Formats: sequence, structure tokens, C-alpha cells
Amino acid sequence: MSTPAHGHRPMHYLAEVLRSADLARAYTLSALAAVFGGYAIEHTTSTVTYVTIILGLVAIGIGMLVARRREITLARFAPLSVIAFLGWALASAFWSSDTEATVIRWFSVGGLAVIAIVIAHVRDTLQTARALGDVMRVLLSISLVLEIMSGILLDIPFTFLGIQGNIAALGPVQGIFGTRNLLGFYAVIALITFLIEWRTSSVPTGLSIYSVVLGGVLAVLSDSPTVVVLGVSVAAAAGVLVLVRHAEPSRRAPLQWGLGAVVVVGLIAAYFMRQPIVQIMGAGTDFSIRTNLWRTAITYSGFYPVQGWGWFGPWDPDQFPFNVINLVLGDKNASALNAYIDVLLQLGWVGLLLFLTLAGIALVRSWLVASERRSVVYAWTPLILVALLIDSLFESFTLMSAGWVMLVLCAARAGQSRSWRDRIEIGQPAAGLPTE
Repeated sequence: MSTPAHGHRPMHYLAEVLRSADLARAYTLSALAAVFGGYAIEHTTSTVTYVTIILGLVAIGIGMLVARRREITLARFAPLSVIAFLGWALASAFWSSDTEATVIRWFSVGGLAVIAIVIAHVRDTLQTARALGDVMRVLLSISLVLEIMSGILLDIPFTFLGIQGNIAALGPVQGIFGTRNLLGFYAVIALITFLIEWRTSSVPTGLSIYSVVLGGVLAVLSDSPTVVVLGVSVAAAAGVLVLVRHAEPSRRAPLQWGLGAVVVVGLIAAYFMRQPIVQIMGAGTDFSIRTNLWRTAITYSGFYPVQGWGWFGPWDPDQFPFNVINLVLGDKNASALNAYIDVLLQLGWVGLLLFLTLAGIALVRSWLVASERRSVVYAWTPLILVALLIDSLFESFTLMSAGWVMLVLCAARAGQSRSWRDRIEIGQPAAGLPTE
């Protein structure tokens, strides 16, 4: 009679480990380190190593969700907007020029989405921000040390990491992320996180100061033209959020509408004044390259405007129409340098509407939560989303690796904090989920 009890003991122990807070924290740190450090992992080891790490994280994450299945309701498992976008991307395999490649690429974004959803279920907003802060402190510190070694101490480029050793000339630097634009984007994400840590007193003041200075220095040294736009946009969003949070509850709705109208007018004015703005930023050549690419990509999206050419994510240089677009431009682009145009090209207007719905609902939900709740930690989600959506105008980072993980994570977090599904659960949060 004792044999069954002994037989169940290892399974019970495994379930306890999968449900433990220690594993949840370790998993979050490992997952964020893997996706943000993906370029360095691939170029110091191999793509196979990186893929193996991601597959391992997906497997462990699914195990954690299974172990916590009683804490998770089906209605709150994942945002429907994320499921709809992934469903359309998978459906594109039926009309893609390379069905096998589309399915493989879909498993890539699908696996990363699973990782993001796991993190959203096992950690709350503050714990997630703290984990990201810890990861980015390490990665940015390593980047700065390697840049100093390459550009000052040894005066040789570290070509295997893409580090050119330009720090003595004050940039541009790439760190361990491969390109200056990706470093700049990650530095802005890190700065948002570091400032939230500072405001919530989550880490010692000295460490907060070091982190903010580190992120600011690398953002400047990246010499990325998109960093200026990102910095101004996020700062403006933070200022507006502060204004809304300090307004009387009865005045928040009209204030939100008024500020929304100002943003729309500002965006229209910025569009018509784009050339002077670009000249002031000193990014004329960079912007010209992008506009030529966008124009060409939109032209080819017109062949299949509704469904697109099929999901590929990062461009495959041997696949049509990416190879022809690069041939026409005489370049080797790995994306459309604009997430919205990339989605339009690959998934058509249906995919673009689904992507905008995903991003828009997440932003609105998280913004309303941040404007109503007292703790400043709730500002982290909408500010990260603002950075993602603004950067998507100039890069396609939001559709791949860390950018996609952050988008799905923020969407899941916003859905847990404020969702129509609360109504069908009679106002009761799912047991075990972070109610914050």
C-alpha cells in the first residue's frame, strides 16, 4: 500500500517546484536575459544554442502553467488580440510562397509569446520590472565594459559581437546588441525601468543612480537618431500621465479626451513638418533610406493587400518579395525598418488591423489603470508600450525577439489588470493571479 504514495512523491515534489516563487523569479530572469541577450548568445555560441535555450524556456514555462492550472482561468489565459494576431500569422502559411518557412517562423513568435504569457502569470508588475532592471543592468554594464576594452584599452574591434570600438570618438557604439539602433532602443526600455525602480524605492538609491546614468550614457553613445524621438515621446507620455494621475477623478475623462486631441493634432503637425524635424535631428540620410524602403515595401504589399505575402518575421534574403525589394534598393535590409509596414507586407490589411488592435487595446487598458491607481509602478506598462509603438515607426524590433516578448507581456499584464472578462467572472479575479 505504501508503493503508490512513494510513487507519487517525486511528481508532487516536481509540481511544488514548478509552482514555487523561486522558480518563477529564476525563470523570469533567465527568459529576459535570453531574449535581450539573444544577439550575443548567437554570436558567441551559435543559433542552435539560442534556439535550444528558447525551446527549453518554452517547455519549462508550459510545465509551470500546467502546475498552476487551478490558478488560471481559460478566459484570462491570454489576450484574445494576441491569439487573433498569431492565428492570422499561422493561417498565412496557406498562401505563403514557402509554407514550411512560415510555419517555422510562426513557432518562433509563438514560443516567445508563450514565454511572455508565463511571465505575466507568475510575476506581478513590480516583480517583472525589477527582473528586467536586474537583467538590463548586467547587459548594459557588459556592453560598456566591452566597448571600453575595444575602443580604448585594446583599440581593436570585436567583430564577432559587432562592436566597432568607436567609444573613444563618442560613438556610435553597439554594445552586445549588434546595432546602435537596437542598443538605443534597449537603453530607453532600461531607462524607463530604472526610473520606475527609483520612484518605487525597489533598489538602493546608489544603484538606481548608477543604472540611470549607465542607461543614459549608452543611449547617447549609441548615436541612434531614433533615441531622440523615443526619449521625447516617452518623456511627454510620462508628463501627461503625471498630469492625469493628479487630476480630480471627475475631471480625468474630459482631460484624457482633451490631451488625446492634442496628441492627434501634434502627430498631424509633426507629419507635415517632418522634413525640418529630420534636419534638426541630423538624420536626413538615415530618414531618406527609410522612406525609400517604406515606399518600395508598400508598393509590393499592394499585390496582396488583404492577406499579405505570408509571415516570415525577419526577412529571408532568398524569399520573394524581400529579395526583390533589396535588389531594387541595392541594399541588404533584414526588415522594413517599420513594424507596421512589415505587418502590412507580410499579413496584409487584416494583419495590420489585428496588430493595431493588439497594441491599441493594451495601451488603453494599461493607461487607464496607471491613471487610476496610486502606485507609480503601474506607469511602467503604458510607458514601455509607448516606447514600443513609437520605435515601431522606425524599426521592426517589436515583431521579433525581446520587442515581441515585451509587447505580449504588456498586453497580458494590461488584460489582467483591466479586462471585459472580469464581468463574466462576476468581478472576482482568478485565484492565484496577481491582483496588484
